[in-house]
Amino acid sequence: MANALHNFSLDGKVCIITGGGGLLGARNAEAVTEAGGIPVLWDINLAAAEAVAKSVGGKASARCVDITDKAVIGEALDDLLATHARVDILINNAANDPKVEADADLTWSRFENLSLETWAFDLSVGLTGAFLCAQVVGAHMAETGGGAILNIASDLSVIAPDQRLYRQPGLTDDRQPVKPVTYSVVKHGLIGLTKYLATYWADRGVRCNAISPGGIFNGQSDEFVGRLTDLIPMGRMADKDEYKSAVVFLCSDASAYMTGQNLIMDGGRSVL
Repeated sequence: MANALHNFSLDGKVCIITGGGGLLGARNAEAVTEAGGIPVLWDINLAAAEAVAKSVGGKASARCVDITDKAVIGEALDDLLATHARVDILINNAANDPKVEADADLTWSRFENLSLETWAFDLSVGLTGAFLCAQVVGAHMAETGGGAILNIASDLSVIAPDQRLYRQPGLTDDRQPVKPVTYSVVKHGLIGLTKYLATYWADRGVRCNAISPGGIFNGQSDEFVGRLTDLIPMGRMADKDEYKSAVVFLCSDASAYMTGQNLIMDGGRSVL
């Protein structure tokens, strides 16, 4: 039997991270690298992904990939396999996430006002993109001995947004910004996708789990931070690095008998 700590190793494993140029994408890349793996960052914003690849060093690489286009995903996978000859992990991290607390006019985000175009775009990136990446990359892993898929969800995959967090003084109720419905739908949908894939490829060695992070401190206003921490039993937001060990756990053999699960890390907020 392998040493318990050895099971956390990602030594030599190749990991695709979608949305690799973003805040969590960068942390995921660091986690994979620190565990010995090789992150391949896919992002529509190539410059952002390249900056992350440079910062983590090692064999990390970046590629511009539109995850809403299945043909583009297939081409990106072919190029990856030509370089590395394998892919072991897929982290579906890409999503649209407007920061409503920082915008002076987000009435567009209110349910009554949300356009069909915004609905379709948000779902195409956060949910359809994860579906397509799993369909292409997951199928390859199922054909070549297995692997791990990790869907990055949110505490809003299990609870509804508390819109009081985003209220701004001096605005009438119909002008108040809100977290858009698309974010909740995408994150809840990822949990359904996680469970489906976990059973679909269970006999092919492909595990699929999700992680649901709570709010990460990233320079938000004192007012917003105060409102949110009042809802969190631990009394604080997460540090940007606090999810890294959990990502390694879910991508490594340390979680070899775990599939179809949603690991909630939200400081206890969803317990209330």
